[in-house]
Amino acid sequence: MQHEAHAHHDHTGHEGHAAHEGHAGHHGSHADHSTHTGHQHAPGTVSWSMAAKATLHCLTGCAIGEILGMIIGTALGWGNMPTMILAIVLAFFFGYALTLRGILSAGVDFRTAFKVALAADTLSIAVMEIIDNGVIALWPGAMDAHLDEPLFWIVLAIALAAAFVITTPVNKWMIGRGKGHAVVHQYHH
Repeated sequence: MQHEAHAHHDHTGHEGHAAHEGHAGHHGSHADHSTHTGHQHAPGTVSWSMAAKATLHCLTGCAIGEILGMIIGTALGWGNMPTMILAIVLAFFFGYALTLRGILSAGVDFRTAFKVALAADTLSIAVMEIIDNGVIALWPGAMDAHLDEPLFWIVLAIALAAAFVITTPVNKWMIGRGKGHAVVHQYHH
């Protein structure tokens, strides 16, 4: 993260954080920025790398939730639709959980962290789930493949890759407008 962009962000959401007492001094002593090679976070200056990292972060939570949902649904003998619904619910849960973990570790209260996670990840996870589940639903035989069949894992890998490729530009666009994971970066010190 470039300190120029970080130093100018609004700290109004940080009242009451005694753990950050020395934080103001950190921002006030930027003598040399020329050797810092972080990503820029100012609106409109988003790299593809930053967008890809944000997407990979969401994809990790989605993949955990999807696979766990499919394992649980299959183990319980559920049909395709209830299993897919469980997988989607768990994808959102784990996607939000990964973001919450990072924000809470920065000393932010749970309510604020939860709002930030919703703002940061909802569109990204939704797009990812539409693409991912769309590929699985449309792939011949994928919905009926079992966990012990290569087709299940091959189609899941292709679906997640497609979700990553399509969601990365969405995240780039959102971060460039100060939305999505740009909101999360305000809480990373």
